[in-house]
Formats: sequence, C-alpha cells, structure tokens
Amino acid sequence: MSIDCPLECPHLRDAREHEKLPPMDPKSLPNPEIELSDAFLEQQQPLAIVTGRLLLVAAMETPGTVDPDMRDALDALTRTYRTAETGLVYESRPTNGIAAAVVDRFQQEVRQFREHVAQNTGAHTVRDKDLLGVLVFWQRMEWQRNNGRRKGRAFIESLFSLLPPPQEENNLSLA
Repeated sequence: MSIDCPLECPHLRDAREHEKLPPMDPKSLPNPEIELSDAFLEQQQPLAIVTGRLLLVAAMETPGTVDPDMRDALDALTRTYRTAETGLVYESRPTNGIAAAVVDRFQQEVRQFREHVAQNTGAHTVRDKDLLGVLVFWQRMEWQRNNGRRKGRAFIESLFSLLPPPQEENNLSLA
C-alpha cells in the first residue's frame, strides 16, 4: 500500500530516517567516467544548489512526478549536456512523458537562470561542462537515495529537505 503524503509530512520524514535502502551495485553508478572531485564540488557548490532547486521546482510542478521519473529526466539531461560539451547541440528526450515534462521545465528554468546571470555579470558564466558535472552529482544522489519503489519519492523528498524552494524564484543566483 502506498500513501501519497506531502513532502512536509513528519511521518514521511520519520519513515525515511528508518528506511533500509536496497544494496547498491557500484557497477551501476551513473556516469562513472565523469570524475567529481572535492575541489570541483566545492567550486561549483552554488551552481549545484541552484540546479538542485531547479530540479525540485520541475519535479514539484509536474504532477505525478516520482523518483523513477527523476532518474529518467536526469539521464536525459546528462546525455544532453555531455553532447553539448562536444560542441554538438542535441537534446535527449526521455520516452517517459512525466520525465520529459520535468526536462522541459528544467531546461526552461536553466535558460532563464543563464539570462539572469548574463544580465547581472555581463558575461556568460554557466558553462555546459559545469552544468554536466552538477547534474551528474544530482544523478548520483538519486542513485544513492533510490529505495527501489515504483512510486517512491525519496530523492524528491531529499531535494525538498536539503533545498526547499525559495519563496521567490528571482532569488536564484550564484552570488
């Protein structure tokens, strides 16, 4: 039986603290060839926070989104930015309709964020390579938090608890 609790539910949060996750196969780590050093993560922490918030907004504003949808969306996004890093423009689209809606919303928010950064700094400072790295970081976080349930929301709930959406979306910045 599954109950669709809101992410703020104290019972849901308590259950997550005591949940036993299935064992992870290290061979299934997403994008193992992409190294995420401590120095990279420290340097890109502001971008990782903004990206996590944008993922959360996309998930929360796409009705019915669950962790498997986020996994599909993150897979498509990392493939898109991996391709962009080579100089080609090719947007990967998930076949899952909910994941595709999450990708669309995320990409829309990233475009707005990039415009905001360009207007405030006078330069284009959000590189595709950096965005790929932080997306791989969130992809691995999803991999770690995945409880294997078809309608699970452990990853989405962890985004919510780590990075509650800002009251005003205009507060997103790298500053």
